Amino acid sequence: MKSAPLAAVCLGLLLSCTCWAKPNGPKGKKPKQVIPAIECDVRAGKINLPEFIAKCPAHCKETKQQVYGSGVFASISSICNAAIHSGVITNAGGKVIVKKMAGQNIYKGSSSNGVRSLSLPKWRESFVVTVGKPKKGVIYPATLDYVPSRPTYVKTSQKEAKSPPVTTELPTAAAPEPTTTTTPQPSSTSSTTLAPSTPPPTTPPPTTPPPTTTKARAAVHKVRDAGNGHPYLASEPSASSRQQPHNGPGGSGPVFRGATYLNRFAQRTSAGQRRPEPGATIRRQPSSPAGPAFPRRDWPPASFPRPDWFPGTRHPADVSYAAPDSGYTWTETDTPGITAWDHRPDISEYERWLYRFGSNLPRAPDSDGGRKVPLDTTYTRGYNVREEEPAARVPEPASQGAPECKVDLVFLMDGSWSIGKRRFKIQKDFLSEVAQTINVGVTGPVMGVVQYGDEPVTEVSLKSASSSRELRSAIEKITQKGGPSHVGKALGYINKQFFSDANGNRGGAPNVAVVLVDGWPTDKVEEASRLARESGINIFFVTIEGADDVEKKNLIENDFVDKAVCRTNGFFSLPVSSWFALRKLVQPLVKRVCDADRLVCSKTCLNANDIAFVIDGSSSVGTGNFRTVLQFVANITREFEISDTDTRVGAVQYTYEQRLEFSFTQHGNKADLLNAVKRIDYWSGGTSTGAAISYAAEQLFSKSKPNKRKIMIVITDGRSYDDVRQPALAVHRQDVIAYAVGIAWASQDELEYIATDPDKEHAFFVDEFDNLYKFVPKIVNNICQEFNSQPRN
Repeated sequence: MKSAPLAAVCLGLLLSCTCWAKPNGPKGKKPKQVIPAIECDVRAGKINLPEFIAKCPAHCKETKQQVYGSGVFASISSICNAAIHSGVITNAGGKVIVKKMAGQNIYKGSSSNGVRSLSLPKWRESFVVTVGKPKKGVIYPATLDYVPSRPTYVKTSQKEAKSPPVTTELPTAAAPEPTTTTTPQPSSTSSTTLAPSTPPPTTPPPTTPPPTTTKARAAVHKVRDAGNGHPYLASEPSASSRQQPHNGPGGSGPVFRGATYLNRFAQRTSAGQRRPEPGATIRRQPSSPAGPAFPRRDWPPASFPRPDWFPGTRHPADVSYAAPDSGYTWTETDTPGITAWDHRPDISEYERWLYRFGSNLPRAPDSDGGRKVPLDTTYTRGYNVREEEPAARVPEPASQGAPECKVDLVFLMDGSWSIGKRRFKIQKDFLSEVAQTINVGVTGPVMGVVQYGDEPVTEVSLKSASSSRELRSAIEKITQKGGPSHVGKALGYINKQFFSDANGNRGGAPNVAVVLVDGWPTDKVEEASRLARESGINIFFVTIEGADDVEKKNLIENDFVDKAVCRTNGFFSLPVSSWFALRKLVQPLVKRVCDADRLVCSKTCLNANDIAFVIDGSSSVGTGNFRTVLQFVANITREFEISDTDTRVGAVQYTYEQRLEFSFTQHGNKADLLNAVKRIDYWSGGTSTGAAISYAAEQLFSKSKPNKRKIMIVITDGRSYDDVRQPALAVHRQDVIAYAVGIAWASQDELEYIATDPDKEHAFFVDEFDNLYKFVPKIVNNICQEFNSQPRN
């Protein structure tokens, strides 16, 4: 009984000693925060952490990575540019703390700290950025866990192959690598394969085929860009399993053995995904298996449609209707099969049969009215029919096109899944007819095509086709991409990327976008179309089989056509009741897009004006101040687009008399115009401002074009010797927008008489000539604000 209390006492003493004991080792140090660095293009949604710290590099503002929202940003925004927009860091870079939060219903764009953020209707995830100073005791992850992206491409021993999908896991702490050399062992799982950072120098790739699953893959379609795999196939490893050529008798040239047919035609831009057979040697097919000794083969034209089983160029088809790809390619020991795609538009039935069944070759049938198709029987194994390389063709002269229809035109074609393969083909036929009717050429219209679905893609740029024939050929090769109908995203794409100098935008021609919509969009179009219109893009909408009264309840944005088109007067919107009636729209649509006088959205506040400067040259101004006034005129002129078809500028100098320095039509480019302003000689004399206004109306505005906004800027330094009211009222009645700039002794009431209402936005006064420069941005901004506030009807 005494042993139990004794044990308890001993245990208590032991615990007390443990609490009183001090540690023998050194005092624990506070862990140091390691701050990982990121690039300017890293988006918050790509990092799989709810809160983290990162360091941004310098000069991210120049990269113009997109930002959506203000204060609270959509997770597709650039972290560093969002931090600059919020004022957390400068363009020199710095540390930021990113905290993710729930998505917002709307993100409003704004301009702040030199970064312009865009608006976004809705996104699934948001984030905020704060100064990169962690709170006391808070340690953020030293490395960032990135969301796995698409597979990358790696080069291995001069062969380019697509790597399997890799789940990237950054190290959590910096530690030296062991020096022991080990041989990496291949490992595979049913879903993800981790690839080593550098392949072993001498170890050959394993020959064991990757594991297969019972789930059928999506059908393989031709891909638009050469060398890019289909996005649905990007998760599978790729290997180029080709037949190794060997020399025929006499060494006359390379021939493929077995049933594999010689690749006589153009090589496929995207061969799809193929898995090698176990034990098969992976070889690359030579890019040019041609030999000089092969005889020429004349191919009789086909007089019948190509059967579906023939492996030639396939027409666009929906994924849902295409057969899934088996993923295998045949080797010498396999059964004869199809291993190449024939891009030749027409071959005879015999060659098709030979291509299909290979070695079991009967006697060649007659074709073309008894003419025997010659066979090459030189080789004992495998059948080879080859033609020589075609002779170099003389390039056709570039088409001049229709000069009366000089426009830069893009069609936004609907590639969403809702359209189906039949209607997609009708859409392509419609575009081909438009291309033929509009007569594409270097001095006439140029035309491009953008296909939109989930993401917009440029199918044909403005400089891709120099004639209607080339354009129709390019349209025929377009395949359906699929996805929802993101029209708003497509309008933003053409505004920021398509109409660029690199894409062939000519600058001197109106920009026109025709949007083809099956039903209605699946995103909002108002904001994107507004920005496109302000950039000078004339937007037309062709809606096919639009929503009825019941379906309108499902629309994301009501009256989306009126919110998107250039004007709401009916000229820019063309509804079509059925896809089969689309063909009837070719002529009316071409007539509208070529009507340059009605393409009003090509006119912006910087390229749609006739500006007349009325300059006081009286004795009170003086030579030095007169040069300051001319510099003021030149600074305003520099802000506008100057040409015969854009903004034009004229100038009048006055004292008691008036002198036309140059007219609207005299200088057709900015450099000549600025030189002409610089050469104006100071006149000296009295001040008759009223007579000068009447003179400018007669000599300049009477010759102004009907589609130009008439703007008059009067610059004076004193009270006029004559009346200014009646001349000012006369030019106001002629729809002239008048600005009055007074210096020193100018009369405030005369300035208000001259200026268009409201006076505070059109009349300005400064005490000294040296302060004139302050009014340059105010005048230009007022001109643009008034232009953009015009009604859209």
